[in-house]
Amino acid sequence: MPQLKQFTLPDVGEGLTEGEILHWFVKPGDPVTDGQTIVEIETAKAAVELPCPFDGVVTELNYPEGATVNVGTPIITVDVAPNTDAGEATPSPGTTGMTDDLVPDIPRPSADEPVEPGMIGGPAPGGRTSVLVGYGPRSTVAVRRPRKSTAPATAPAATPPPADGPALAKPPVRKLAKDLGVDLAGLTGSGPQGAITRADIEGAAATGPVASASAGSREQRIPVKGVRKHTATAMVTSAFTAPHVTEFLTIDITPTMELRRKVAALPQYADVKVSPLLFVAKALLLAARRHPMVNSTWDEERQEIVVKDYVNLGIAAATDRGLIVPNIKDAERLTLRELAGALVELTDVARSGKTTPADLAGGTISITNVGVFGIDTGTPILPPGEAAILAFGAVREMPWVVDGAIVPRQVTQLAVSFDHRIIDGQLGAEFLADVGAMLADPATLVAFT
Repeated sequence: MPQLKQFTLPDVGEGLTEGEILHWFVKPGDPVTDGQTIVEIETAKAAVELPCPFDGVVTELNYPEGATVNVGTPIITVDVAPNTDAGEATPSPGTTGMTDDLVPDIPRPSADEPVEPGMIGGPAPGGRTSVLVGYGPRSTVAVRRPRKSTAPATAPAATPPPADGPALAKPPVRKLAKDLGVDLAGLTGSGPQGAITRADIEGAAATGPVASASAGSREQRIPVKGVRKHTATAMVTSAFTAPHVTEFLTIDITPTMELRRKVAALPQYADVKVSPLLFVAKALLLAARRHPMVNSTWDEERQEIVVKDYVNLGIAAATDRGLIVPNIKDAERLTLRELAGALVELTDVARSGKTTPADLAGGTISITNVGVFGIDTGTPILPPGEAAILAFGAVREMPWVVDGAIVPRQVTQLAVSFDHRIIDGQLGAEFLADVGAMLADPATLVAFT
């Protein structure tokens, strides 16, 4: 007899309540092993790949790609004893392997019903208590699932996916289709075995926006969910909770740009990128040591200011899924070389979409590098829980007065937004002036160390 186990969607972050299934790496009939990656989900913070917690054969994917599922809801069923009965055949794709077993009646959409985001999931089936993997004791009587019909015997053994079945496409292609608003179900793939390719997606997108209501629609509606939904909520909360004040400073950082070229030429920096952001980050870390109140948070419940003796340095990163602010843990302890490596790693991971919830949690002060977009400055909004964020603008060659003469220099603008409940105007100005002084004269980096 088959022995069925179900894997429930765990809380992969800090109190997350739901996740969207981005991609299944397995299908019914596939063997799986303990620790094997089976699904990629997107939470309110990041995309995460989840491993299977046991060995066996997949009998059913409880929800399709694109479904939003509540934490604690079973998402996949696995037969952990597929060979215990010689008379039982191994489940084949399209069957559940649960025809003759008493199993909980799990609510899930049928194959021909559309999935509405946010409306899937709920209490654990069969009246059981949801736990990380499987369920607790059963509190209701199990019911027998009706036998599912199988495909006609005359159906071809190997054909491209049917029109009403899941589209065959790799995860990057699915991501591209999602970004461009292209419905995979309406496409005929030109790749091997009918797989949909990037060219198919780009061709469909070039024909015009996908109409959501009628063929003549000139609007496109994009669901707000995942990282973008979390970011929107966090920014609104921050803007209307912490009283923001922003101060600005224009500085000549020609000496820092010259130092950057010299450092980049050193052998120990050959395998890392030495960017102007590296020196801005180092200056911020030293200035935060001199002015510890900028590295603090406001505890509304206890009416206290919590000053941190460590710096988890957040770096704002624009990704395909929206703005995220991963942070470098204990950044104040890193050497300049270690900080350079940490910045490269943080950026690469963010661009790949593999930033974890742990990387996003616990930030204490942040930098947003708006200069990479050619922007001079801005008024950044504080990440929730932080007291200050520094904006670093574009570095431009501009006329500057040096010893009474106008000469071309490398000039940039800095802006610091801060929580006025914690930081007053004088402290904010002193902090910003220290950062600027270290960039205008890198020798002060040594003096402030």
